[in-house]
Amino acid sequence: MVRIKQLFAALTMLLLVQTARAELMVEVTQGVEAPTAIAVVPFGNNSGLALPEDVARVIGQNLERSGFFSAMPRDNMLSFPSRRDDVYFRDWRVSNMDYVVIGRIDSVQGGQLNMRFELYDVLREQQVLAEQVSTTASSLRDAAHYMADRIFEQLTGLKGAFSTKVVYVTAEQLGGQTQRYRLQLADWDGARAQTILESSQPIMSPAWSMDGSKLAYVSFESGRPAIYVQYLATGKRERIQSFPGLNGAPAWSPDGNRLALVLSRDGNPEIYLLDLRSRQLQRLTQHYGIDTEPAWSPDGRSLIFTSDRGGQPQIYRLGLDDRKLERLTFEGNYNARGRLTQDGRFLTMVHRSSGGGNGFDIAVQDLKTGRLDILTRSGMAESPSIAPNGSVVIYATQEGTRGVLAAASLDGRVQFRMPVDRGDVREPAWSPYLQ
Repeated sequence: MVRIKQLFAALTMLLLVQTARAELMVEVTQGVEAPTAIAVVPFGNNSGLALPEDVARVIGQNLERSGFFSAMPRDNMLSFPSRRDDVYFRDWRVSNMDYVVIGRIDSVQGGQLNMRFELYDVLREQQVLAEQVSTTASSLRDAAHYMADRIFEQLTGLKGAFSTKVVYVTAEQLGGQTQRYRLQLADWDGARAQTILESSQPIMSPAWSMDGSKLAYVSFESGRPAIYVQYLATGKRERIQSFPGLNGAPAWSPDGNRLALVLSRDGNPEIYLLDLRSRQLQRLTQHYGIDTEPAWSPDGRSLIFTSDRGGQPQIYRLGLDDRKLERLTFEGNYNARGRLTQDGRFLTMVHRSSGGGNGFDIAVQDLKTGRLDILTRSGMAESPSIAPNGSVVIYATQEGTRGVLAAASLDGRVQFRMPVDRGDVREPAWSPYLQ
């Protein structure tokens, strides 16, 4: 029974620990063996305004926190150029820099800030990227994330994910048995955290729609689990059709018209599909085992889910057209909470090795070759969520007696964490690319 309880923590409130509201901050714990050395020079400011954000600092932090880059401290810079004619490549070569980024804010027109950033290859003494960006003072951080995305893509070949968001759940102990739960939304690095929902009852399983405009989640505010949809632009929220028993683990279809759900309306947790336009409900699984944690394939033609129908929790794939069922995981005695990369090739999961004790880690399986790699070794990992560029998986884990968010690249070379000042944080969900 212990194994079954562990499997379905996402459907119950038994394992929702007491957490405290706090802002996250990315801290790299392991990077690539030879990170690319880059200098992001403070931008020249010709606007005449005292700006609320240091754009160059945000860009440098983004790149360094990815684990792929080593950003040069400003105190070590020999000069602060903002134009090509002022860049002396010899100085940057002496400092062992591979690349240098310069930028400037040239003018203010109608409340708009016009910025230009340029990326140079120090060894070749060549410009490799230059763009003009128009923004406002209140959106400087968004502009900085965008510029970091462009630089990251230029140098790694991967689309950057610095402009994305994360949601996560916290709860604050107010005294006695009273707690305050919050659904939090923040930049990918934990900055600008804001509360989407507060409740005296647990909030669980947040899930993004593929267009990034809505969240689905489970709330116990009515005294029993119910699924809600939150519209981020307006703040409007609606309760989805509720059924007796468990209502949990919502997952959006790629087209945004359907939700995969876990319901126990017929006595046993099973996977269902709810058409959000017609409100028609369709049962997909029927087994005496427990089926839970659905996730969509990128093409919307199949679902993966966790089931113990084979005697141990493993991940299965169900075709929606032909109802063909396929077991995907075989290595280890516990594989759950499967999530697919956008190309459908890699499957991340919570994994426990056979004979490996009670520890749970994050693993990734190549569905083309069958190879499984264990990304973490903490033994206390849960709730993985993949960045939209497929390069990093974020998850919840324990650090001492506290819960924190951590992340690892899918090749295992980069590790970082998002510690909090106090308390715990759980249930992260990484957004898709946002418009």
